[in-house]
Amino acid sequence: MRRSLVLAVSAALVAGTALGFAPAAQAADTAGSLRFVDIAGEGGTVLKANVVTPAGADAATRHPLIVLPTSWAMPQVEYLAQAKKLADSGYVVVSYNSRGFWQSGGEIETAGPKDIADASKVIDWALANTPSDPDHVGMAGVSYGAGISLLAAANDPRIKAVAALSGWADLIESIYSGRTQHLQAAALLGGAGYLTGRPGPELQQILGDFLSSDLTKEEDMIAWGRKRSAVEQLDRINANGAAIMLGNAWGDTIFPPNQYADFYEKLTGPKRLEFRPGDHATAEATGLLGLPNDTWTSAHRWFDHHLKGVDNGIDRERPVQLKPRSDAGYEGYPDWKSLDANRRKFDLGGTQRIWANVDSGANGGVVMLSNLLDQFFQAPPVASVPLLPRAFAGVWQSERYDTPQRVRGTVKVHTTVSSTKESGTLVAYLYDVGPLGLGKLVSNAPYTFHDRTPGQPFGVDLDLFSTAYDVPAGHRLALVVDTVDPLYIEHNPTGAQLTFSSPAGDPSYVSVPLRAE
Repeated sequence: MRRSLVLAVSAALVAGTALGFAPAAQAADTAGSLRFVDIAGEGGTVLKANVVTPAGADAATRHPLIVLPTSWAMPQVEYLAQAKKLADSGYVVVSYNSRGFWQSGGEIETAGPKDIADASKVIDWALANTPSDPDHVGMAGVSYGAGISLLAAANDPRIKAVAALSGWADLIESIYSGRTQHLQAAALLGGAGYLTGRPGPELQQILGDFLSSDLTKEEDMIAWGRKRSAVEQLDRINANGAAIMLGNAWGDTIFPPNQYADFYEKLTGPKRLEFRPGDHATAEATGLLGLPNDTWTSAHRWFDHHLKGVDNGIDRERPVQLKPRSDAGYEGYPDWKSLDANRRKFDLGGTQRIWANVDSGANGGVVMLSNLLDQFFQAPPVASVPLLPRAFAGVWQSERYDTPQRVRGTVKVHTTVSSTKESGTLVAYLYDVGPLGLGKLVSNAPYTFHDRTPGQPFGVDLDLFSTAYDVPAGHRLALVVDTVDPLYIEHNPTGAQLTFSSPAGDPSYVSVPLRAE
């Protein structure tokens, strides 16, 4: 049933995308600036691509080049609306279907070495076959295209600017954070890959080992993920000096925002970080349809400044731009670490014991859906905190706040745990609890342990997924911990119990970053 659901959702996403971009393709074609081409990628593999050039462009005048690899499972018309806008402002734009998907040749490499080599081959082709400028090359993409763009910037110094939207910099922290498999994310990606492409033997093996929880293959899976993580090539990215813009959604259930924020802080070149409400790729979706979109507007400004030298002021703005999950406007910060300047704690006192393997009713929602509802209707997953069964959920609450609490950044949980079994999984949820006890989900994160001595306490430090949420005056925060969530694979043996305590010498707490007023 789970696989059928994944395939159905994937089919709907792909079909909707293809239909949505058909008018854009026709419009570009009538303007005479669009052509569909075959490009020889690494090893001669054919990559299906399209090229959009500025009106009246000729070989005598060189234009900055932007290369757009498609997202996972998306057809090559994905970016046509944005490509047309970019071409209208003077760019040559080449978009190509990543290898292994749709009509492009080869097998899905999941941003492996052949994918990165493909990006350079596409740049080579564009410089030889379009009026593009070799000194002004940029790359951009959503999701899979973002990951490939960042990795390409580490390997091809010709790339001077990148806009990586709803992507990943650390693949392990994205789908295996807290040593816990992100089940729905992996299943959705895997299902969409089988539906629209040709997964290679390596991907099939990794996906099978991942979903089957084969811990004997854990080191191999981590090594595979690190090879595909831009954070592992940070020195090369910094040495090449490309201007990097990162954009993501607070509720991205495939590539959570924490890993982007950590990566951003380690970049030394020109950089910008933008977080908005939404789920995976939903912050950019309207822009892909040609509609006004803040994310794509920023990406255009980023390229205009760093590839065309336009003095549009983006370099003088505060580089970290956050839009809270409310009707509030954007907030600018000098860096990500400044969000840690003002923290407020509440204690996780006493001792609570819960049974594992039972869903308490607290959960992080459904991949792609729950945070989309939060984006457009401010309707995150909810739970009645007083009614949560205490046999299966640990619950701690703060005092009632007299003033609004503007949560900004990464909530940190510290506690002491002991288990009756050597392995286990816990999931922590932070709720905004109103006067009637209804809790709205602020953030969550999973944590899995193995090889622990039963009955022996151990410390747990867990970062919840970063967010920007305003808790109204008169509300309180609640931390809920249980052991089952449909978003994740759990590792709780039958009959396991978890005990949470707060030793006098090492008290347990929740640390909440608040906006300085």
